[in-house]
Amino acid sequence: MDLRRLRRPRWIAAAASVVVLAAAGTWTAAASDDPPPVHRADQIMSIDGVRIDTSYFTTNGTERRPAVLIGHGFGGSKNDVRQQAQALARDGYAVLTWSARGFGRSTGKVGLNDPGAEVKDVSKLIDWLARQPQVQLDKPGDPRVGVTGASYGGAISLLAAGHDARVDAIVPEITYWNLSDALFPNGVFKKLWAGIFVNSAGGCDRFEPQICAMYQRVAQSGTPDASAEKMLEERSPSAVAEDIKVPTLLIQGQTDSLFPLDQSDAAAKAIRANGAPVDVDWIAGGHDGGDLETSRVQSRTASWFDRYLKGDKGADTGPAFRVTRTLGTGTGDGEPRLTGVTAGTYPGLEGDERRIALTGREQDFVNPAGASPPAVSALPGLGSAGGLAQLSSLGVGVSLDFPGQFAAFESAPVKNDLQITGSPTVTVHVKSTSDDAVLFAKVYDVSPGRGGRQTLPSQLVEPIRVEGAKAGKDVTITLPAIDHEIDDGHRLRLVLASTDLGYASPVTPATYTVSLKSDLHVPTALSEKNTQAPLPAWVWWLPLAGAVLALVLVTTGRRRTAAPAAPEPELTEVPLQISDLSKRYAKSADRYAVRDLSFRVEKGQVLGLLGPNGAGKTTTLRMLMGLIKPDGGEIRVFGHAIAPGAPVLSRVGAFVEGAGFLPHLSGRENLELYWRATGRPPEDAHMDEALEIAGLGDALARAVRTYSQGMRQRLATAQAMLGLPDLLILDEPTNGLDPPQIREMREVMIRYAAAGRTVIVSSHLLSEVEQSCTHLVVMDHGRLVQAGPVGEIVGSGDTLLVGTAVPVEEPVAEKVAALPGVASAVTTDDGLLVRLDTDGTAQRLVTELVRLEVPVTSVGPHRRLEDAFLTLIGDSA
Repeated sequence: MDLRRLRRPRWIAAAASVVVLAAAGTWTAAASDDPPPVHRADQIMSIDGVRIDTSYFTTNGTERRPAVLIGHGFGGSKNDVRQQAQALARDGYAVLTWSARGFGRSTGKVGLNDPGAEVKDVSKLIDWLARQPQVQLDKPGDPRVGVTGASYGGAISLLAAGHDARVDAIVPEITYWNLSDALFPNGVFKKLWAGIFVNSAGGCDRFEPQICAMYQRVAQSGTPDASAEKMLEERSPSAVAEDIKVPTLLIQGQTDSLFPLDQSDAAAKAIRANGAPVDVDWIAGGHDGGDLETSRVQSRTASWFDRYLKGDKGADTGPAFRVTRTLGTGTGDGEPRLTGVTAGTYPGLEGDERRIALTGREQDFVNPAGASPPAVSALPGLGSAGGLAQLSSLGVGVSLDFPGQFAAFESAPVKNDLQITGSPTVTVHVKSTSDDAVLFAKVYDVSPGRGGRQTLPSQLVEPIRVEGAKAGKDVTITLPAIDHEIDDGHRLRLVLASTDLGYASPVTPATYTVSLKSDLHVPTALSEKNTQAPLPAWVWWLPLAGAVLALVLVTTGRRRTAAPAAPEPELTEVPLQISDLSKRYAKSADRYAVRDLSFRVEKGQVLGLLGPNGAGKTTTLRMLMGLIKPDGGEIRVFGHAIAPGAPVLSRVGAFVEGAGFLPHLSGRENLELYWRATGRPPEDAHMDEALEIAGLGDALARAVRTYSQGMRQRLATAQAMLGLPDLLILDEPTNGLDPPQIREMREVMIRYAAAGRTVIVSSHLLSEVEQSCTHLVVMDHGRLVQAGPVGEIVGSGDTLLVGTAVPVEEPVAEKVAALPGVASAVTTDDGLLVRLDTDGTAQRLVTELVRLEVPVTSVGPHRRLEDAFLTLIGDSA
């Protein structure tokens, strides 16, 4: 980004309580290829003796405009939100960012958004905005202003609206409504997240003294007291619930064990009760990782402010309720494919309940001495790290329950898919040998079959403290809110565990007895799935196999061309997106060559399409090129649904079937005849560039009948590259080639993609794919098995590479090697290489590494593509 500093002194009038101590004296033009340029002024303001570091973003012009304040996340600074500030400034806002007390270059102690400190600072910043000539005023001293931010910054937007009536609209993201409920849910201390909070701020002494003392008291006792709960409640938006009366867009994360969905639910109900407009948006990610959907969220935030700050009644603020759902790992870069489901009203967490019967006898289980070993539901603070993302991509969750430390109750297999949206509830009877019991409730999705794999949706668990449990007590449990589909034939498993890694449990041993008192009630407010997009008009003409045949086919195809379907604007830069593609075998209603296939390919990728014989690879490519018609689904190339004669086809080149060259003509003559048959201008062929990439050399002048198999393959590839199509598709281009020819073909593909073009290649040579491809799509029996970068898929297996923050000492490696389920452990420059035995699991390894205090930064697999392929495909290979 080209930043130009323009020296310009800036004098700012200051009120007694807000003094500009040091102005940067500069305007920074944040680079943008499009006007208007954004200027940034950095200033240190003194607010009641505390130095607050700020940045002010505006564009040229004398017209007054609304203002926006953007807060940052805990442990961050104003620099974290600069990109959003620049974007809003370009959209016509005056934007002010700042580093909260104790963070960045700001001084002072961290007060957890103390109304007398951090919240008061925001009011002083609003005072300053009211004096700026670029800012629109509702009346003297009252600027038109909105506030947004994520996590810590999201809470300050809610608190600012509750404490300062000048705030006109807010967009809080992945934040809390009641901090006491978030850190002490149901009276149980969320110890790991609380510890991360303290450490990310730089230690306990960086906080206000009373907060540090409170944390140390609760961390030592393991139990929150009334004073601690009161302190956090007083610093929470819920304390000023009746005063938040402005339009509010609540963005909350589904992958979030710190601030779960019930926090935004409570906020939505309270603010709506005040008569203010409230929309709710559940994004895919959260504090535990996942996709934060930054681009979409920022776009919706801008529209929200356009409507409620600029007064643009035509601004599309989105639906009252939106949920992001994951349709599977179907993109070319291995990222999950997301879609949005919407509703005209926000249903809350209890809508349209369905009763699911559970079975299971009364069960006894223990709370072990010292609450160790603890069960694992999630690993707070590591959720966004690459290691856990890799484990998740392997279908390996981090949830772990120890035998004898939990009770389980299970449903029958569900009939038809069951979409849960909200918080399931269940009533159980709890009895304990101790006065109080602490339980951790979770509902697993269990796949069919004996020993079916269980998945914990969003890795969420609900802690419950049961007081007076010695006498026995009925307890109604409200489980974490989720949006999760239970597939037909899957079961639900309710687990009540005595320990959890993320929470403080009683250290005194006890025996708990639990029995069912009700069915499981699951909310199904959004049970209807998205309506599928209409099928495109499919092409029927064959790819050009020979010059004369090509001329006939193209001519015929043009006569039958229908008007192409409208392109998808958001896909115009995406070379290929395949959605829910299916093809049945002839005369069969239930046997599929390809079924529900979805993946996406991005620019610059060399994507390998892998699978055993009969996997559906060639069928998929033939549908892509129009050789056969699919029975369902959609293929879009650069946003266009392929139709006969569609202009977008000029951007696609393919070698899918054996090319039909005329043997008595030279290689160049064959290519020239082919290109003339397409009817396109000669200069569009880019013949010389294509031939240089293909590397055919002097052979072009010889008759094709003299070519070896390798030369014919390269000539066919050169034909597909004519016109330098942005998307090149090759089906088994190395068939019949010897090793030197295979190496040359690899270099051809790599050179072609190096210019930002995209190559899709189907091949059975795994070692070659591993060297030439950047990404993979693995198919078996017509279905997608896995998609993602080569390194990510190769790294799936029983040998794991554990990255660590510091080198691992040999004694620690020996302890890891001696763990149950570990066959060996050796040190590397970056950590440990751990090989699991047949009894070992990644979940248990991660748990033990945490117990041994190994400073894990990532956990990833380590193996060859052949190993990965055989693991993914199994007996099919």
